[in-house]
Amino acid sequence: MPETMKAVVKTRPQVGGDYRDVPIPKLADNEVLVRVRATSICGTDVHIYKWDPWSQNRIGEKKLPQIMGHEVAGEVVEVGRAARGIKKGDYISAETHIPDPRDLQAQIGQMHIGDRMKILGVDRDGAFAEYIAVPDVVAWVNDPAIPPEYACVQEPLGNATYSVLGEDNDVAGKSMVLIGDGPISLLAVGVARAVGVTNIFLVGKYDFAMSIGKTMGADHLLYANRDDIDRIAYVKDHTRGFGADIVLDMAGSRPALDEGFKMLRRGGRFTAFGVASEATMPIDYNNGIVFKGAQVHGISGRKMFDTWYRVRNLLASGRLNIAPVVTHIFRLEDFTQGFEKMIERPRQAAKVVLFPDAKEFAAAQARRR
Repeated sequence: MPETMKAVVKTRPQVGGDYRDVPIPKLADNEVLVRVRATSICGTDVHIYKWDPWSQNRIGEKKLPQIMGHEVAGEVVEVGRAARGIKKGDYISAETHIPDPRDLQAQIGQMHIGDRMKILGVDRDGAFAEYIAVPDVVAWVNDPAIPPEYACVQEPLGNATYSVLGEDNDVAGKSMVLIGDGPISLLAVGVARAVGVTNIFLVGKYDFAMSIGKTMGADHLLYANRDDIDRIAYVKDHTRGFGADIVLDMAGSRPALDEGFKMLRRGGRFTAFGVASEATMPIDYNNGIVFKGAQVHGISGRKMFDTWYRVRNLLASGRLNIAPVVTHIFRLEDFTQGFEKMIERPRQAAKVVLFPDAKEFAAAQARRR
């Protein structure tokens, strides 16, 4: 085992990152060392890459340098002496929310939202590297049938799956509106189709993304940046006048909240996943929630490990094909190209995957042909 590795490191409080040699992580007793086979770029990584106000407040200059990234798939090459349930050679992905056993949430089955919870690539070094150390509690063994470029996307796919299924998994035969055309929303369209949602409306802005949404299974495409159609009326016209059974806000904007609650039928579920740029936004509390009898469900992460179990089965079985959403792959050393693809507008990319190893990259290229 070498002593150093290549990694993408946030070194300065400004746009960008550096590809440099850093020490291979030393394991704590409860950790495993993973050789990274693939790692994907998330919207959170874009925030950190751009070093926007969220990054400054959430991470802060004093914590730099720090390895970026948190979505990962790889092989366990070393196991800490107190690590349990994982062995050398296991092909794993990592839940990025690291629970603290002292939290009430960790004790009652809500490990993903604990008060002391830490996040890979935010509170500690991340996955844009040849190796990463993760606690055994967040290591999830993958099905070998899932290629690394899809296995590393299970973390955001878990967001999508949890958003679609909610707490009761009662979605088959229902209608659903998804507001936003980012990668997780596009993944959610595919999940919705795979689990039996029968009338899927996708609201978005970019032709490139909307085309992927259609491929993933959307029945209706509604453009948020066009005024040629009344989107609320359209949803009601195509749901017998009731409105959608379920609305997923994947955008976090004022128009998304406004339209979303109006598109929702009485007694329906409104799932909030999109992160708003403003901490406080007005809503029609009386008519949108109270008198409508709406269920409001906030999503932060994935259920550990119910969501992961379902995601693994959906991918391994072939019932869910996320290939259309994984639009670009690059070598890890070419990470700047990946971020440029994620940032450019109008959007011409969905999910971008990076490969530290040249052979893994070549194998992924061959699978895409």
